[in-house]
Amino acid sequence: MTQFIQLHLLTAYPPSNLNRDDLGRPKTAIVGGSERLRISSQSLKRAWRTSELFETVLGEHRGTRTKRLGEQVFDRLVQKGVSENKAKKWAAAIAGQFGKLKKDSLEIEQLAHVAPEEWEAIETLADTLAEEDREPGKDELELLRKNPKAVDIALFGRMLASSPAYNVEAATQVAHAITVNQVKIEDDFFTAVDDLNTHEEDAGAGHMGDAGFSSGVFYQYICIDRDRLVENLQGDEDLANQAIAALTEAAAKVAPTGKQNSFASRAYTSYLLAEKGSQQPRSLSVAFLSAIRGNDILAKAIEKLEAQQDNFDIVYGDCADDRRSLNAQTGDGSLREIIEFVTE
Repeated sequence: MTQFIQLHLLTAYPPSNLNRDDLGRPKTAIVGGSERLRISSQSLKRAWRTSELFETVLGEHRGTRTKRLGEQVFDRLVQKGVSENKAKKWAAAIAGQFGKLKKDSLEIEQLAHVAPEEWEAIETLADTLAEEDREPGKDELELLRKNPKAVDIALFGRMLASSPAYNVEAATQVAHAITVNQVKIEDDFFTAVDDLNTHEEDAGAGHMGDAGFSSGVFYQYICIDRDRLVENLQGDEDLANQAIAALTEAAAKVAPTGKQNSFASRAYTSYLLAEKGSQQPRSLSVAFLSAIRGNDILAKAIEKLEAQQDNFDIVYGDCADDRRSLNAQTGDGSLREIIEFVTE
């Protein structure tokens, strides 16, 4: 039976603009008829996989998402003495394996997630071509790897429109985080002073602007298919456990980077519930269909989440084989215990 790991997090952010829309304002969603703040799953996954924590724990087992693969190969070839005309042709042939190139460009049309072993193969081929002064052969251009051992690709998947045989189905589903409370987006009008303005002629501001912000307690849901993760990592159980541990810690401690210099809105999660079992996964977001009101929003959110968990167990039977939780409000549980639980 498939082993699922489910994480439910409640994280309180002060005034912030963690994830902006096309107008630069915080992203929102209408839930239960009221407006909530939203952090997209894409924003969350990028914050986690590019974090120092991921780099420290997973090191070389991280991929790179880029459109600029061809440009990197071109620069490497030119540095090794290949003429620009040859370098452009050979770089285009290599980058074209990872996606369709833009017209008259070495840039790939869509972001390609390149695994470390694929980068190594690309660099080795480029060096060989430069040394032997020849174009790549057809067999040498088979640079893509099926189920590469890149943890971020194994966790979050990979889609290559031009080479679907090398797509990787994500082992982790990440929901958009939403606030449990109704919100109102406010505007911060600000000015900046020109340090060289002596006010002798003009005492006005050197710059004026405004930035949207709001605050709230976010509910976040993550579901990890552990069996698929192990399969994606070529059966490497130890690396799968490292990935689960890194993801769990990052979800609890790493905040999206949007407007952090302006708001310093970094936060650790205040409540984390981890579940394991072969049962069909389910989110607990329905607990917050009605927006929480009042002053002690976090305590009420924890109460509602735990009540919803119990009610699902009552009507459907146990929805997990075992659970662990931490509560930073009461000082119960610990992140270390959670990580040991999800990786044992």
